[in-house]
Amino acid sequence: MTRKVADCRTFPSEMNCTLTIAGEEEEVVRAATEHAVSVHSHEDSPELREQVRATLVDEKVPA
Repeated sequence: MTRKVADCRTFPSEMNCTLTIAGEEEEVVRAATEHAVSVHSHEDSPELREQVRATLVDEKVPA
């Protein structure tokens, strides 16, 4: 299974957050949503989780 990655650096923020989260898709959605709520003051909602899911990319494995 291909791991997924969520990377805060791809989104503009006042904090210049550099957190990257990698793992199985559901793990990353859960962790990235928790991060968005606790650090970036977003509200946890199905819409936020879908926005997070839409930003995930496949992890690039070094050759």
